Amino acid sequence: MAIETWLAFFVACWVISLSPGAGAIASMSSGLNYGFARGYWTALGLQLGLLLQIAVVAAGVGALLATSALAFNLIKWFGVLYLLYLAWRQWHAQPVAMEQEVSLRPLGQPLVLVFRGFLVNVSNPKAVVFMLAVLPQFLDLTHPMLPQYAVMALTMIVVDLIVMAGYTGLAAKVLRLLRSPRQQKIMNRAFAGLFAGAASLLMLVRRAGA
Repeated sequence: MAIETWLAFFVACWVISLSPGAGAIASMSSGLNYGFARGYWTALGLQLGLLLQIAVVAAGVGALLATSALAFNLIKWFGVLYLLYLAWRQWHAQPVAMEQEVSLRPLGQPLVLVFRGFLVNVSNPKAVVFMLAVLPQFLDLTHPMLPQYAVMALTMIVVDLIVMAGYTGLAAKVLRLLRSPRQQKIMNRAFAGLFAGAASLLMLVRRAGA
């Protein structure tokens, strides 16, 4: 991959990662609920989902989602239901005394947060179709594909880790300002609304050409 092509892809990665979406909401929610050190595990799960999506595109399976309405809709509605589940959990999250360790909040175990982040990313079929449309534009067809996909995957993951660190850290800073149960309840319900909004947007997604 030529350096000029990589730089263009690098800029595109920042634009994609900074665009608010379900991943950003999940990172902020984890930062709010568990603090930065614990909440950042969600971002690692997001990257595992992203890596799987890139592998799917590299293997050509992404074309199936672009052409099969059934496959596309199965994954889409799984994503909708999972985001609604996260909205429900956030809505019913109980306020916690700031003197308590944030890591003691329920569902704050690292592997649980990693799996949560993984599901958020992997259950978005539009992301696979989007990458299927975008990634090939940066490929040099005269060179082996696998090393180029590896470079793009590494670039996307590093950029997204930085961006999600910002989202998680910002929410964790907000956590320190939430002293009263009422403030925490308002924030939890605001994030529940964001998850529900992300689910609503995913409901509206249609397969290209459908």
